[in-house]
Amino acid sequence: MEEKKVLLSIKDLDVKFHVRGRTLTAIRGITLDIYENESIAIVGESGSGKSVFTKTFAGMLDSNGFIDNGSIIFSDDELADTVVKLDSTAHSMMERAKRKLDEYAHLELGAATYQRILELEREKKAKSGLSGAEQAEAEETLRDLQYKRTELYNLKQTYDPAKEKEKIKQAAKDIKDYDAQIKALKARNEQLIREKKHSVETDAAYMKHYQEEAARLQAQYQKEIKGEVPEQAHKRNEILAKEIYLSVGRYGLKKRIQYENQLLKALKKAMELGVDLYDEDQRSAVFDNVTFRVKYLDETTEQLHGTCILNLANVKYAKDWSQIRGRRIATVFQDPMTSLNPIITIGKQITSIILKHQKCSEAEARKRALELMHKVGIPNAAARFDDYPFQYSGGMRQRIVIAIALSCQPKILICDEPTTALDVTIQAQILQLIKDLQKEFKYTIVFITHDLGVVANVADRVAVLYAGQIIELGTVEEVFYDPRHPYTWALLSSLPQLAQRNTKLYSITGTPPSLYNQIVGDAFAPRNPYCLEIDTVAEPPMFQVSETHFAKTWLLDPRAPKIEKPEGIRDIHEKLMAAFHI
Repeated sequence: MEEKKVLLSIKDLDVKFHVRGRTLTAIRGITLDIYENESIAIVGESGSGKSVFTKTFAGMLDSNGFIDNGSIIFSDDELADTVVKLDSTAHSMMERAKRKLDEYAHLELGAATYQRILELEREKKAKSGLSGAEQAEAEETLRDLQYKRTELYNLKQTYDPAKEKEKIKQAAKDIKDYDAQIKALKARNEQLIREKKHSVETDAAYMKHYQEEAARLQAQYQKEIKGEVPEQAHKRNEILAKEIYLSVGRYGLKKRIQYENQLLKALKKAMELGVDLYDEDQRSAVFDNVTFRVKYLDETTEQLHGTCILNLANVKYAKDWSQIRGRRIATVFQDPMTSLNPIITIGKQITSIILKHQKCSEAEARKRALELMHKVGIPNAAARFDDYPFQYSGGMRQRIVIAIALSCQPKILICDEPTTALDVTIQAQILQLIKDLQKEFKYTIVFITHDLGVVANVADRVAVLYAGQIIELGTVEEVFYDPRHPYTWALLSSLPQLAQRNTKLYSITGTPPSLYNQIVGDAFAPRNPYCLEIDTVAEPPMFQVSETHFAKTWLLDPRAPKIEKPEGIRDIHEKLMAAFHI
């Protein structure tokens, strides 16, 4: 396989949303590498997580959404390259950081003993409170009661006081019952904790053992942390101090001091716990709790030079997104009318983005905007420059949205169903435009769609999503002509272009699973006509079909029975060629 540069590396990504007191898991453990200059399509039913997935690396999650786990490493050499000046403030902050780190390094000498102290404390806490299973059950019951109460309260608000007095009265009574149940559950849990705590404290033999062991470990710990810190650790701390300043150097002085203190606190905790700070990944993970880590490369008498580890899952500073969104990662949405401001001229909307992200004059921005309008196929661009969006047709508005997205020459162009709102005759033109411009601007296309016809004409690779997971990944030829997951079979079988005359159009039975609940086994199992017994109890791993083709189904296990894919999609090469004009 040809070696390609990984532009975006997503690993073990979990994305959740707080919804009415409950937690919805929209993305579940996605791992995917997106390469430079490729076109990858993200396909699946509505609600499968396509748009949420791409919003995570564009920094566009809704306010109630958050990344719960995982990393999104963006490899952009130009954006990652970092230089900070070495002035008196820099030297002062680095000296202070080095002094603190050398002091904290003593804690590493006793890390193993400290872990044993923590384990001893955890054992006592577990004995003095609810067990893990009891705690989980109590929290789940409480969440369920609170959710039902909230839903009923919202329903009560919709009743008409003049006509539905009985319903309001009954709802108020039921809400009162839920409040009583919630109060009783909390009281019961608190009583159980008090009883367990009392039982431990009155267990003389256990308490004697605990106190003796705690005293022994504490004495051993205090002795160990007074040892000599090795020279290797001092040298590492010198580099760490430089990396701290490189990582905070882009902020104003107040923020710089604040983040330096937070990083020192995080590194102190890491040393105390015995985190291997010589390991690049572990060191980056410690920095990620505060800000991007900038890896030290070299220096002169005037400046420090490093490269930033851009983990988009941990962007905490709003100004960092302004350097990424639009400038390096741009999005084209499905409805151009909601993407454009109706009271600002087309030209002004393009030039404002150019002026924001590129150092140029208004005259130069206008020139670049006109060039882009010409490239995306706007006739007589100079005359249409001062028109408003309502004066453009739907297809032309979408061309302008593409021009705005490309105005800063991004590395990644996310196309979120960009042809859905357009006339069929215009769709092909927009798709061809996106592909033609890719050859010139060398960007990577991430195409979100439920239309497999679009996939056939646009994509190099396809990732099929179901219930927030990638269940099949491969080249477009592999996924279309040799699909391996039953869900992919179902998607292809439901293509109207492949249906035979006088036959019933295939549809997938059932509905996707609730993402509020923990999914056991294969998420597609309840709708899968080829479901195996193991699908209902164990989640399948991602099986490798070829060097580029993977599928998450137990049917690929060597022990699974041999099952042929549906007859309608066994020999579809010619049908697809004719249907989609490939």
